[in-house]
Amino acid sequence: MERERRQASVAVIGAGPAGLMAAEAASGAGARVAVYDHMPSPARKFLMAGKSGLNITKVERDFAAAYDCPHLLPFLRDFGPDAVRAWMAGLRQESFVGSTGRVFPTAMKASPLLRAWLARLDAAGVTLHRRARWTGWDGDALTFADGTRASPDATVLALGGASWRRLGSDGEWAARLPDLVAPFAPSNIGFRVDWSAHMARHFGSPLKNIGLIVGGRTHRGEITLSAEGLEGGGLYPLTPELRAGAPLALDLKPDLAIDALRGRLARATGSLSNRLRKLGLTPAMIALVHEVARPLPDDLAPLLKALAIPLQGPRPMDQAISTAGGLRWDALDGDLMLRARPGTFAAGEMIDWEAPTGGYLLTACLATGRHAGRAAAAHAGARLPLAGNTLGDPGG
Repeated sequence: MERERRQASVAVIGAGPAGLMAAEAASGAGARVAVYDHMPSPARKFLMAGKSGLNITKVERDFAAAYDCPHLLPFLRDFGPDAVRAWMAGLRQESFVGSTGRVFPTAMKASPLLRAWLARLDAAGVTLHRRARWTGWDGDALTFADGTRASPDATVLALGGASWRRLGSDGEWAARLPDLVAPFAPSNIGFRVDWSAHMARHFGSPLKNIGLIVGGRTHRGEITLSAEGLEGGGLYPLTPELRAGAPLALDLKPDLAIDALRGRLARATGSLSNRLRKLGLTPAMIALVHEVARPLPDDLAPLLKALAIPLQGPRPMDQAISTAGGLRWDALDGDLMLRARPGTFAAGEMIDWEAPTGGYLLTACLATGRHAGRAAAAHAGARLPLAGNTLGDPGG
């Protein structure tokens, strides 16, 4: 009688969204899967991101354009916004599309989705090892800080970026792959401004209906004055340019052409602050004008259309929502396998890509995790082709 074929094994290091998706995909492909994470509970950053409403993906015509990363396109084509919503529905977590195209679970929070996901992984036989800090390799064996060793047929690394250390993303893994990693940099982050004491009363004030001018282009968005400088979603898509040193200017009246603005200023009466109030500028905007542009010129219109903000660089990386840098794409093959270590795959934020918030971060983590898990299972000997989106495994 022919001996039964041994079940292929896959280890996943990291229990964030990319790692859990890799585990589900590898398990769905027939592999025996063990997940290792150094935190006491999984997906802590995912839970924190979903505290005020989990924006998991976004429905829009050119979704992939937000990444400016051609390497991600094949994975996003296989598992994009529609597939994310179908995967959620498979977990009995319905979703809805907001007015801007952003997709949220109907329950809004991340915790119900995570509970359903972990329950499905447990039912599939996926084992989760908590407080298991990966320390590298000893030959072909994975090693952990508590002395545990594992020798799977394939491994998926889903170790995250280098922000939010208290939630598990500390970037320490990069020291174990020093020749393959681009330096980390903060992304989706606020920027420092050295305010005078006069600005303190306005900290926490939003600046709405403004234009943010970077590199000759105006972007509409909202930002907030803080003790450290400026923060908020309006800055996040601009992080790569601002991080590289591009200057920032604000158009405080983006819906008025400069000549119309000049005319309204000429017709306004009273003190300068009165005239600015009559334009619709808030107290925080007026304070900002005085803070960065004194002595004010006689012709205020050009100033209000392009108010230069003296940024002092991004805030510390551990305060960033995400990071750029990480495992370089030239270190990976088309299936996200490390060229230097066959049988080891990578997924999620540990790879060198960045994207603004708004569902883009989570979707790319899920998409790369899914592909890496399937590829790892195939490498390990499980019999599932890489092409196609049928799920039994995640997504369908």
